[in-house]
Amino acid sequence: MEPRIQYAKTSDGVSIAFATLGQGTPPLVVMPVASLESLRLGWQIPELRRGYERLAKKRLLVRYDRRGFGLSERNITAFSLDTLALDLATVADHLKLQTFVLTAAFSAAPPAIAYTVAHPERVCRLVLWNAYASGSDYWEEPWLKAVRGMRETDWPTYTEALSRLFLGGPEVAALIREGATPEVYKAYLDAIPRFDVTHLLPQVPCSTLVLHAPAGALTTLDTSRALASRIPGARLAVVEGDMEAVAEAIDMFLSEDLEGDAPEGRPAEPGAFRTILFTDIEGSTALTQRLGDAKAREVLREHERITRDCLKAHAGSEIKTMGDGFMASFASATKALDCAIAIQRAFEERNAGVGAQHDAPLRVRIGLNAGEPIAEDDPDGRGDLFGTAVIMAARIAAQAQGGEIVASNVVRELVAGKGFLFSDRGEVALRGFDDPVRLFEVRWREET
Repeated sequence: MEPRIQYAKTSDGVSIAFATLGQGTPPLVVMPVASLESLRLGWQIPELRRGYERLAKKRLLVRYDRRGFGLSERNITAFSLDTLALDLATVADHLKLQTFVLTAAFSAAPPAIAYTVAHPERVCRLVLWNAYASGSDYWEEPWLKAVRGMRETDWPTYTEALSRLFLGGPEVAALIREGATPEVYKAYLDAIPRFDVTHLLPQVPCSTLVLHAPAGALTTLDTSRALASRIPGARLAVVEGDMEAVAEAIDMFLSEDLEGDAPEGRPAEPGAFRTILFTDIEGSTALTQRLGDAKAREVLREHERITRDCLKAHAGSEIKTMGDGFMASFASATKALDCAIAIQRAFEERNAGVGAQHDAPLRVRIGLNAGEPIAEDDPDGRGDLFGTAVIMAARIAAQAQGGEIVASNVVRELVAGKGFLFSDRGEVALRGFDDPVRLFEVRWREET
């Protein structure tokens, strides 16, 4: 039985078709996988259907048709990063998804990355599959130039070629033609070279998996490797197999990232003043590539144990873990800084002994900010924090290097006279904030 089709209307008046499958958290929102993939097409192709059913076993799966395609409003020929991100936002808002996992492939990746950077409080994980950041670079691929003439002169033959190469057989060609007119499809492809989010990659705030599946790739492994290398902490995985293998890889990534103890109680009452701490392992992608998935996971578990021990010792509330990092909150700025220093000292002590054991050193960067975050429970009743104070803390953590603690001026002022040493990093422009923010590095190695 096919999922029930529903509709949501964007702020610019476009009706977007979507469907849900399964239940559970965090929800997984799938942006339209390929230029011609639609709700009906994805459900009619057995391989895609099995993959989606697997992903929906543990969580709510949300799929939708972008404007102009499939069952969404047709005859639209204006496409941009903003309008495609608006389609996503409209569906997420209609379903009242506070936080969700986002997965995108091919041309859906640039608007997905743009949305994630603009809304770090909503996207808790990001999966990019056979994806790219620059549409103009993608269109320089020789094979795309070769098929362009066919697309423009013989639409039926072009759709049959696509269905044979990537979608299982010629019988799918009719569904492709049903899902888009050649005029709309051309307008969309003509817009892709204008999609470029390369400058946003270092600002992606959440745990990210970059998948490369050669069996259905329209991109090269070098493209996937370059994408992963520019996103802080991103993992690269090469998946041999079909959509079910891709779904399995996504499942494993989400299961790993969501391991661990649930936060203890609510992190804060609404309006309560809290100090927010973010940690992140420097070079976690390179670590995984060097050690392999199994050994790297052992190292990450050690990182989780050390961090959780320090949080417990300093009255910190674990809000969430992102696989290679943590978000935590404290009622006291002093305890938050004490905890940050304890974390860095614990890893310094751990790293001092790894040479003899042939283990990998771990360098952690930490950022802190303080304010009045919004406290809400997720569907499982676990506490979470949102708002400007949280976003700024994440942005500050991204400014730190491995082994560093960087704090906002408000944190420095809250602990004045408590014996902490700071060095002024000056005013820094943070993504999403109009005014520069003054940052300070905590000189924790000089603390007594």
